Amino acid sequence: MLDWKNRAGSAGARTADTSSTKRRGYLGNLFYSRALGALILIYLLVALAVGWYWSKEPALFPVQQNAQAAAEREGKQMVIGYTTVETLKTVAGTLLNKPGGYLSNDRMPPGLWLDNIPSWEYGVLVQVRDLSRALRKDFARSQSQSAEDGDLARAEPLFNFNNRSWVLPSSESQYAEGINSLSRYQARLSDPNQKGALFYARADNLNNWLGDVGTRLGSLSQRLSASVGRVKLNSTLKTEAAVSVKPGEVPQVDEEIVETPWLEIDNVFYEARGQAWALSHLLRAIEVDFADVLAKKNATVSVRQIIRELEASQEPMWSPMILNGSPFGVFANHSLVMANYISRANAAVIDLRQLLNQG
Repeated sequence: MLDWKNRAGSAGARTADTSSTKRRGYLGNLFYSRALGALILIYLLVALAVGWYWSKEPALFPVQQNAQAAAEREGKQMVIGYTTVETLKTVAGTLLNKPGGYLSNDRMPPGLWLDNIPSWEYGVLVQVRDLSRALRKDFARSQSQSAEDGDLARAEPLFNFNNRSWVLPSSESQYAEGINSLSRYQARLSDPNQKGALFYARADNLNNWLGDVGTRLGSLSQRLSASVGRVKLNSTLKTEAAVSVKPGEVPQVDEEIVETPWLEIDNVFYEARGQAWALSHLLRAIEVDFADVLAKKNATVSVRQIIRELEASQEPMWSPMILNGSPFGVFANHSLVMANYISRANAAVIDLRQLLNQG
């Protein structure tokens, strides 16, 4: 009997110990779960705050003062072409040195969650690519048969590298090397002892680059206007159809409704903001280096008109999101507002090209 009581007592003690162990294990797991949840919540809040800071667009910078400061810092002379190259370097460098750095190829939060600022970066990159090609193809060559500059020939393909490459090599490394190539060309251009680097500020060179600018702005205007859906006319008529039209009849033109997908409206908007931001700086640099050409063609006012429209499109965004109201509705349509500025700038580019073509 006594032995049975001892066994019963030991069994009860073991049961109590087991219950106590389970309780401690449950409380421990609950503590670790709550701690992990708190850490995740803190991380998300910090990432959200950092993402908001990284999403701020860089402000406009004074082009002429920036070039003069760079020349004084490097001990270089301010020659024709120096301001354009320095501005191109600064615009490209902004992609790498702004808050958060270059975000288009990020693979981790918060950069992974952002899409507005990567679209802005791509818009800036488009204008950097166009001007780097113009430098290589036109500005640094006296004739079509002239040899191209070696540093500019290296810079252009570097800026045209995939904008979403993460590693091996990363987009940032290629763009940084492109900026270094521009710096080498700029150093030779401003050195009176070196005759290899040239910059020809001619009306035909400027007109060729402005042709690319007009094409970009025209495309942006169409894409922005498509935010509300619009009927697009197919202007390419078949030859057979044109021949078969009887006298007194109107040719039939195909129509299609073009509308930007809802999730891409903000991407198109910020790409346009990026292109306008970059182009406003590049045109201010062109105004400095092509001052004589513009004065002789009476085209200085036209350049400033383009700059004014582009800078007006850079007003701060107070809305937390890009609104897409109907054209005459209650709510704003930010894409149509941007399209208005871009269209006016494009019209001024067309006028400027006509002035440059005149004798």
